Amino acid sequence: MNQRLAHIALVVDDYDDAITFYTQKLGFTLVEDTRLSETKRWVLVKPTGSGDCCLLLAKAATSDQQSRVGNQTGGRVFLFLHTDDFWRDYNNLVSNEIRFVRLPASEEYGTVAVFEDLYGNLWDLIGPN
Repeated sequence: MNQRLAHIALVVDDYDDAITFYTQKLGFTLVEDTRLSETKRWVLVKPTGSGDCCLLLAKAATSDQQSRVGNQTGGRVFLFLHTDDFWRDYNNLVSNEIRFVRLPASEEYGTVAVFEDLYGNLWDLIGPN
């Protein structure tokens, strides 16, 4: 059996704001932006590197979905971004005015800091040992 995660849906408030944030602030690549209807698009972004898992930016379409924007995990860290150079990427994010809610710390598994995306979802930036 060969299975892999292909996409992770991230509920967003606005497609274009989310694309701008992920591509310009986090340095992700826009993989696809296909209009499906007047209100729905298929938008994939991914970090640079060899991985093929993408974020599917899914615009909230109902009030229930809107209530989840920025808090898909009840306040826990939602996504984990591994890097081959923690300090390069940390400093890059700081210079792009990304808000860190936990400053860098050394842990058993590597160096980690927690930042917020434009909606308040929490991310771990991890430089594994």
